[in-house]
Amino acid sequence: MPYVEVSLPVQCEPVVAYPFIKDMEKYPEFMPDLVSVTVVERTAGSTVSDWVSNVDGRIIKWRELDLFDDAAMHIVYKQLAGDLKKFEGEWRLLPLVDGTEIRLTVDFDFGIPMIAGLLNPILKKKVRDNSMNMLRCIKEKIEKNV
Repeated sequence: MPYVEVSLPVQCEPVVAYPFIKDMEKYPEFMPDLVSVTVVERTAGSTVSDWVSNVDGRIIKWRELDLFDDAAMHIVYKQLAGDLKKFEGEWRLLPLVDGTEIRLTVDFDFGIPMIAGLLNPILKKKVRDNSMNMLRCIKEKIEKNV
């Protein structure tokens, strides 16, 4: 199954970046590929949310569980239901001398085994590009507001 890891430095402390990353309901306001993120359940340490994304004209929907470790500023996410067979990963914030490295991992499976060998390299590049775009949007949003 394909696995993608991307990272990007941001000019702020982890404690400043974490609330922006955690506030996923606002992602569609500054991420063009996201149509909507709707929280359907919230507890002190988690959310369940419905996501709708438009990837090259194809609508992809899923329900996601996000587990928040506020002390470590770490988020683990996992698809509960949706268009993909598997979609999970994590957000990590790593302190740098002059800011924070935001790291996003995505472990996914589109669930088409007969053509996986052909499609997986293409899909992996698409997921990597999309993940990097998410980080760029977050970086821009954070640095504009700091």
